[in-house]
Amino acid sequence: MVNKSIFREYDIRGIVGSELNKESVKLIGYFFGKKVFEKFGENSYVAIGYDARTHSPELFSYLASGLNASGCKVLNMHMVATGINYFANYQTFNIENNDITPSASIMITGSHNPSEYNGFKITFDKKPFFAEDIYSLGDEIIASNIKVDDNDKAYEIDVKSLYVDYMLKEFSHLKGMKEKIIIDCGNGVADTVLTLLLDKLQLNYEGLYCEPDGTFPNHHPDPSVEKNLVDIKKRLEGDFEYGFAYDGDADRIAFLTKKNNVKGDIMALLFSKDIENPIVVGEVKCTQVMYDLINQRGEAHMYKTGHSNLKVKLKEVNAHLAAEVSGHIFFNDRYYGFDDAIYATFRTLELIKNGMDIDKEIESLPQTYSTEEIKVETTEDEKFILIDKLKTLLQNPPAGFPKIRDIIDVDGVRVIFDKGWGLVRASNTTPVLVTRFESTDENEAKEYERQLNNLIREAKDELSSTAN
Repeated sequence: MVNKSIFREYDIRGIVGSELNKESVKLIGYFFGKKVFEKFGENSYVAIGYDARTHSPELFSYLASGLNASGCKVLNMHMVATGINYFANYQTFNIENNDITPSASIMITGSHNPSEYNGFKITFDKKPFFAEDIYSLGDEIIASNIKVDDNDKAYEIDVKSLYVDYMLKEFSHLKGMKEKIIIDCGNGVADTVLTLLLDKLQLNYEGLYCEPDGTFPNHHPDPSVEKNLVDIKKRLEGDFEYGFAYDGDADRIAFLTKKNNVKGDIMALLFSKDIENPIVVGEVKCTQVMYDLINQRGEAHMYKTGHSNLKVKLKEVNAHLAAEVSGHIFFNDRYYGFDDAIYATFRTLELIKNGMDIDKEIESLPQTYSTEEIKVETTEDEKFILIDKLKTLLQNPPAGFPKIRDIIDVDGVRVIFDKGWGLVRASNTTPVLVTRFESTDENEAKEYERQLNNLIREAKDELSSTAN
């Protein structure tokens, strides 16, 4: 029996063995392959890459069997970073004396999840395959009773060499930079190419935990969690000037200076300074400072959280780049519009090479006080109902509630107050509400947090009394 919970908003993800196993993964390959074959027919080629997790090659075999049964041909790029997997969709390969471009790609990765997890990030015809696409795929699989034979035949493709050549050409002007940098790959897949690029560009760096190891023996590969940055911060106390850390599949970056851990929204603001009339897409968690300052020189668009959502919006408004606070950076300027932490590393080094004083730029920004993401536990069934109840309560807030200037409901509710904002949204991947608060006044930020948490409790109480 295939577990419905593995079919998520942005990807397919579950525990290997109990949820992702020979039966379920073969069916995922088969039913997704049918969709590809329906569109591309005999020219259906699906490129697969995988991360460093110990079970990733095994899942490749199952997935390939399903794809082959559907009529698709499988391209094997072996262990790569997610950005390189996406990159493959834009390249040409010679297969059986024919030049072909992949019809789709699948990245086998558990990203920053615990080591017993794995999953699939899917691109179909250069577009994210997500949300209703994934849910309907899951419904087809659950309703089926077919058996798929073992057949993991695949054609080898060398995407990494094409990627390295592209990057060396694009960033040749960085050769010989003297600034001393430290990188922390977290034993993920960033260093399937990263140190090779740094060496060829003769950059001054030192690497931590570069060897891919899916057991993650040194620290968990999630650079958005401060405790995972302890080692890189120690190096920055010495003579290293800049640090870069990566998540397990290297589509997410952390950038640090001696003074700052530069979040994704501030990185987007810095990148926008190097672009004429910038068009930038941010998520609902991004600082208002980013939106306000970019709008002074160009256009800033607020949209839903989630890498798939932002990729779609980026193309829709033809933006130069998009960003999530967590470190997904999407460049459509001089690149293909997907999140690639390795590419973002070199664009950051380019800012420094061009003379930008990162800490000085950050110091010059308007001072705000903001919280990290604060998670409120709930259930999968209740989280979206709670958001709807919260919207209703905000139409007639209680006495003493701060004055509401506006409510943005593109993803949950972002409540705009006189001196800042508060956000409450339902996570698409876990049974929690995610909150964040920001203000030009620290006490006001705490007050927004207190007042909105009171409303969340009221919404929960109403829901509970209705159930009883």
